[in-house]
Amino acid sequence: EPSAHRVPRAESRAASSSSGGGDPSGQEPAPAPMDSPIKVFSDLRGGGGRGGSAAIDACGSARKPLSLWPGMYHSPVTNALWEARSSIFERKMDAGGNADAGPQTELLTKKPAQSRTSIVYKFAADDILREQYRDPWNEVRVGKLLEDLDALAGTIAVKHCSDGDSTTRPLLLVTASVDKMVLMKPLRLDTEVKIIGAVTYVGRSSIDIQIEVTQVDQDGDVQSDPIALTANFTFVARDSVTGKSAPVNRLSPETEREKQLYAETEALEKVKRRKREEQKGVLEKGVHKLGVEAERLKALLAEGRVFSDFPALADRDSILMKDTRLETSMICQPQQRNLYGRIFGGFLMHRAFELAFSTAYAFVGQRPCFLEVDHVDFLKPVDVGDFLRFKSCVLFTQLENKWQPLVNVEVVAHVTRPELRKSEISNTFHFTFSVGSDALKNGVNIRNVVPSTEEEARRILDRMDAEGLFD
Repeated sequence: EPSAHRVPRAESRAASSSSGGGDPSGQEPAPAPMDSPIKVFSDLRGGGGRGGSAAIDACGSARKPLSLWPGMYHSPVTNALWEARSSIFERKMDAGGNADAGPQTELLTKKPAQSRTSIVYKFAADDILREQYRDPWNEVRVGKLLEDLDALAGTIAVKHCSDGDSTTRPLLLVTASVDKMVLMKPLRLDTEVKIIGAVTYVGRSSIDIQIEVTQVDQDGDVQSDPIALTANFTFVARDSVTGKSAPVNRLSPETEREKQLYAETEALEKVKRRKREEQKGVLEKGVHKLGVEAERLKALLAEGRVFSDFPALADRDSILMKDTRLETSMICQPQQRNLYGRIFGGFLMHRAFELAFSTAYAFVGQRPCFLEVDHVDFLKPVDVGDFLRFKSCVLFTQLENKWQPLVNVEVVAHVTRPELRKSEISNTFHFTFSVGSDALKNGVNIRNVVPSTEEEARRILDRMDAEGLFD
């Protein structure tokens, strides 16, 4: 496999994954006959030598306390999902497929069950797997889970687009966006976690996938809702040779839940399409919209101007947006690429989440509680060797509910090319955090964020409009 970092594995299974393994609605359609379980291993094989003074083997790992083990970039789950995905391409090559193969000419009609895939994290039974996903507060590391969710969604998309024909070339599938990834409750490490996903809707060249993360409550209450997190991914298909958009297989929902999800996603797509058309400009409403927007901008900028003109008189419960900024940069490495040779979208989400978490932490002064990924846009691909800069800030706060104040953090990823004196936005991420009840009881004070420039004010308004806060 060209993109996954391979390490020696022990024979004990840490987590398991299967296809056709369930339906978020509770109905269990029969698994597709071609699917097989995806095995996930977390153990490293000991690399001890034969003698007491044997050389250290850099490809292995000697037994030592878990706290001293070196980190591995890709999670065992992501590695297993990529291996399962790459096997589809390997079968094409083994059967004689090559770069001269033509595109798929006849679209198939597939059922959601044919691409449905589930993974079980056996945290209670596997201390090594548990250590790989543990954060400093002994909960599941959300950033690492985001990688797995992106890898799972990609695997589901590949399964749906596969035609089983070795004479056609596979499609290039890329993450277009992530919409409303909501965390309902913290994920614990003392019991199993299960993630399951399937295709819910397809357009001409787009694929919508819903993933649910479930975990039974600690007291074993079977009546409580086990769903801990939901995520919605959109992938787009490109021809792997021409790079142009390519049609994908049709979808035929079977169960009532599948039909409901299909109808809901179709309605949402129509709303998005209508909004895009409205943004192109309706001339008769143009003057009115400009007037309304100008008033909103003026109201947002009023307090910011006080900070600039009369800093001693500014509201001490407010802070300028520019004073909440954090930034990090990196050179993208080959180990971070996906199966297509570009930087893995899950890696970008992981890094953006950790910067957003740090931004919220520094802003609140207490450990923030992650609530949701509001929206992620993948605007441009990121390649190996790119100079990538992540810039974050608190975009705005929502303080109406004193028992759950919300902190909205924006992270923008820039691909920077110093040789060309050029920088382009590759991704935008929006996260929402709150604070724990203990911090609120202790009187933690969350400030209101105000813009100091018109560009900052427009970013706030655009995000609030997207969230429907002005509807």
